[in-house]
Amino acid sequence: MVHEDTFGSFALAELKDINTWEDTANGTSVEEFILLGFPGTWHFRVSLAVVFALMYSLAVIGNASIIALVWMSRNLHTPMYFFLCNLSFLEIWYTTGAVPKAVGVMMGTSQTISFSACILQLFFLLSLGSTECFLLSVMAYDRYIAICCPLRYSSLMNSVLSAQLVLSSWLGGFLAISLLAFLTSRLMFCGPDIINHFLCDIDSCLALSCSDTRSVELATFLVSIIVVLASCVVTLVSYMYIISSILRIQSVHGRKKAFSTCSAHLSVVTIWYGSTIFLYVKPSAQNSLDLNKLVNTFNTIVTPLLNPFIYTLRNKEVKKALEWAFQKK
Repeated sequence: MVHEDTFGSFALAELKDINTWEDTANGTSVEEFILLGFPGTWHFRVSLAVVFALMYSLAVIGNASIIALVWMSRNLHTPMYFFLCNLSFLEIWYTTGAVPKAVGVMMGTSQTISFSACILQLFFLLSLGSTECFLLSVMAYDRYIAICCPLRYSSLMNSVLSAQLVLSSWLGGFLAISLLAFLTSRLMFCGPDIINHFLCDIDSCLALSCSDTRSVELATFLVSIIVVLASCVVTLVSYMYIISSILRIQSVHGRKKAFSTCSAHLSVVTIWYGSTIFLYVKPSAQNSLDLNKLVNTFNTIVTPLLNPFIYTLRNKEVKKALEWAFQKK
């Protein structure tokens, strides 16, 4: 009887080991992760959650207002503001994909995230981030044509080309991340299950994986080179030509007007590319995860919040449209 019990216990243990091995081989031994967020006292985390929620609300309202304003004002129905509307629409979803969950993490009400939801959030945020890179380069190209080829602008940047550029940006952004998200989903996670972040990002997943991550790191680096650096080069080259053309303008008023149309976009580009290059353009996941959290805060909260104010305060056409909208009410 003792022998049978011992044999039964041994068989049960062997079965558990086999199941555990199968789960690990499939990469699903960890079914959910715990997001650490920002460590600190309860009052600190609640205060930070309130700040995040407030900034998120302002970012959504501001970007939605830009879309509504362009839609209502016929004088803003131009390619430049069509691109701006797409950027605002993207920013709403980008910050929505990160901040509500981050608030729940800091409040302690929603610190867990399933494996599939983690991969989905990673795919969603990286795809939108890639799309933003392409959109910013398209907007720089649009300003290049407007300033360097003003007489041909209407014929070159027509509604068909504008729609094609925007569609290509969205498709390119999501397709570029598809392979990366697939490779990440195939990684094995055996524990620990604590992510030192307020969202699922690529570095955190690589840090927790118990399998060989070199292929994912290489794919991340190559995608970063193609998406971030390539679009950044297009943007920089466009602005080199733009600045060169502006400096050749004889009229002081003309130079100021040309600079005013580009300064807002250049401000957004500087903030966005600075943080994005730091996060993703590197051969391996070697950045401090604590530092990554701070930089990700700029991308997911600060930039979507600043964009509407930058474009509104630095753009006379938008100011006039705002005055018209308030007078109409």
